[in-house]
Formats: sequence, C-alpha cells, structure tokens
Amino acid sequence: MARDDFLISSQLPQQRTFDGVPFPAVLSPNPAAPLRTIVKFTDAIQAEKAHVESLLKSSGAVLFRGYPVQTAADFNQVVESFGYEELPYVGGAAPRTNVTGRVFTANESPPDQKIPFHHEMAQVAEFPSKLFFFCEQEPKSGGETPIVLSHHIYNLMKEKYPDFVEKLEEHGLIYIRVLGEGDDPSSPIGRGWHSTFMTKDKVVAEERAARLGMKIEWTPEGARTIMGPIPAVKFDKARERKIWFNSMVAAYTGWSDSRNDPTKAVKFGDGSLLPADVINDCLNILEEECVAIPWKQGDVLLIDNWAVLHSRRSFEPPRRVLASLCK
Repeated sequence: MARDDFLISSQLPQQRTFDGVPFPAVLSPNPAAPLRTIVKFTDAIQAEKAHVESLLKSSGAVLFRGYPVQTAADFNQVVESFGYEELPYVGGAAPRTNVTGRVFTANESPPDQKIPFHHEMAQVAEFPSKLFFFCEQEPKSGGETPIVLSHHIYNLMKEKYPDFVEKLEEHGLIYIRVLGEGDDPSSPIGRGWHSTFMTKDKVVAEERAARLGMKIEWTPEGARTIMGPIPAVKFDKARERKIWFNSMVAAYTGWSDSRNDPTKAVKFGDGSLLPADVINDCLNILEEECVAIPWKQGDVLLIDNWAVLHSRRSFEPPRRVLASLCK
C-alpha cells in the first residue's frame, strides 16, 4: 500500500509555521482511496510508523483527521497500533475515568472551567513522552485543546525575563497540592489521594509517592503532597534545545478549589514566591503563540510531551475527549 493511499499531509486555517515547519502536522486519507475500517487504518499506521514519527519529531504534534475512529475501542486500537508502552496515571492531579483498555477520559472538570497550559505530569518525576487525544463527541462550541511549542515559549521568556528564567533554571520549582480522599469532579485538580496513588493504604501511597520523588503529609481531610524542587526547564536531547517543561502557569492560575490556593501551589525551588506579573504575562504569551483547532468527531491528536504544552478551553456540552498516555 502506498503512503498516498492513506496518509496525505493536509492544511487547516489554524495551523502556524515555525522554522518552515507546519504546526501541527495534519494527516488525512486520500479521498480516492478512503480507509473504511479501523483495521485498515491501524494497519496503515504500522506500515508507516516511521513516517509519522518523523513528522512528530519535526512538528511536535500530528493531527489525524477523517479516519474511521468512532469509539473508545477504536481509539484503543489506534494507540496500540503504535506499539508504545503505556504509562500508568500515578501522581497526576486531574480526575479521570478508565473507559477501556489504556483509554481514559481527559480531565473531567466542569465545562465552564479552563485548564491552563502545561506539559502532562510535568510536576512529577515520571511523565509520559507522548499523549494521544481522541474526540468521540465534538462540543457544540469551544472546548479546543490548544497546543504550543515549548522551546518557542522558553526562547520568548528568556528574551523578555532573563533574570526570572535564570532563577528558574537555577532553583527549579516546588509544587504543593492538597488532596481529599476521594475524587472531586467539580475541581480541575480534584483527584483524591486514593486514585492518585491507586491505593487506600497510606503506607503504599507513601511508597509510590517516594518513587515519584514526592512527599506526603497526612491531614484530617486527606493529604498534602510536596513535589520538588524539580527542574522547570529541561533539555530536549532529541531536538537539542531547551524547553519550558513545567506546569507553573497551570498551577499558579488553575490549581484552585476548596482545598487549594493556586498562588501557593507552586514556588521557586528555594521556597521564594513567584512574581504574579511574570506568571500572568507568561499566560498571555502562551495564549498568543498557541494553535487551537476545533475538534471534529473522530479526530486523533498525537502530542510529543517533550515538545508541546497543551490546555483546554471552556465549552458548551456535550463534549467527550478521551486520552491515553505513553512512556
């Protein structure tokens, strides 16, 4: 089967170009030779995995649009066809539900809440290298998953706030989150400690936290987790560039619920407070530089977590976007 039979580079009006490379890459089937079954699509992925990974390395994200992916089970087959090892969602803050196989709901926080930009699980030591998202049901309006290139944000912040970035690179960040026992679906960080550490045993939870480099302080209502100091800027060896690898803006502007004050959720690694004006301007820069493509039913978005930050815009229901994390 020729590549042109099923993987054609397409263009969308929301795409941007960085260093001559479209962001994200968009692949669609040949209308003259459509793939009518999920098996043919997964066979096609396996046959041209090297081509897809080359696009992912150059662009940072690949959107598959127009393929026969209709259900969570279909999506699970697509993820499996790439052959990447699954990363268990241990230590993450978002409430999620397992749907089938290695497929979970994306963050289940209420539709009126935005989820700020972040690298997936940047606040823990073990994070996914790749993420898949699948639109099972597109929203009436809004609900995009904006994406932005991490090295581009690093360069802009380094140019505009060199002293801040220097301190960030020297000290890293500390993340602090207060958890209840059970999940709180009203909160974007409402995952309780039972599901965060996949146990109801405090000893086991402490052991799993320690493997992530995280400390737990037990409280009458649940737990307080402390992560760090950990780097806020990393070096992407595959692309030989520094990246803005953190959840600083997400924590400072979005880790808000009845238990958590977002302005206290993240600090410099030396314990000093972050400057609110710089964080808020970083949020503006992220929004200005991002790409937000409206979801279509059946879309599959593959993100390199080493290259791209993502977020979620508020939306008018219904909307069902599923996710899968890979080591």
